[in-house]
Amino acid sequence: MTSNQPIRLDAAHFDNKARQWDENPVFQERGQKIAQAIRESVPLHRRMSALDYGCGTGLLSFPLRDALGAILLADSSRGMLDVVAEKIAAQGAGNMKPLKLDLLADPPPAQRFDLIVTSMTLHHVPDTDHILRVFHDLLQPGGYLCIADLDREDGSFHGPAVDVHHGFDRADLSQRAAQAGFSGMQFQTVFSITKENAGAARDYPVFLMTARRAA
Repeated sequence: MTSNQPIRLDAAHFDNKARQWDENPVFQERGQKIAQAIRESVPLHRRMSALDYGCGTGLLSFPLRDALGAILLADSSRGMLDVVAEKIAAQGAGNMKPLKLDLLADPPPAQRFDLIVTSMTLHHVPDTDHILRVFHDLLQPGGYLCIADLDREDGSFHGPAVDVHHGFDRADLSQRAAQAGFSGMQFQTVFSITKENAGAARDYPVFLMTARRAA
């Protein structure tokens, strides 16, 4: 019997899309725009260690790599990480390292970071409060968290067949971040994704939230 329950997009879904991911100009532009906003919001420097969680093919980290020190690119999709490893080798990006990691299921790395970035990943994580606490614990005192994701929407971005958060209310996410130990939350709209919906074009804004762990 066919179930009408929404499905969660698992690692296999992204494995299957990994080889074609970088061919999408929207994904490329989104990564560039988010990276530029991070550069303008956080005082990056070459001694900063960074974690890119839910890195995909690295479309956010590669534009930032010259401004940072060591970058750990983590994802639950082996297919995405294979593409990352090939790009690292092709570009001689010695400060970048891929890691298969699901922070809701795997032990967190022992390393602590000066910066955590995550793009279009949070809405796929079932327990927002838990992942925010994990991010807080993974940051050095004074470290920065940068989350890029969808503003609250009606579920039409992925459609009713997919089990995800329907974006985020900025005030609610800010409160959750504060409860996890972050402060100084700032939001800005950095991109807009246009999708066809019911025969009409619709825009879905993408925000960048920056926050900081207490020094």
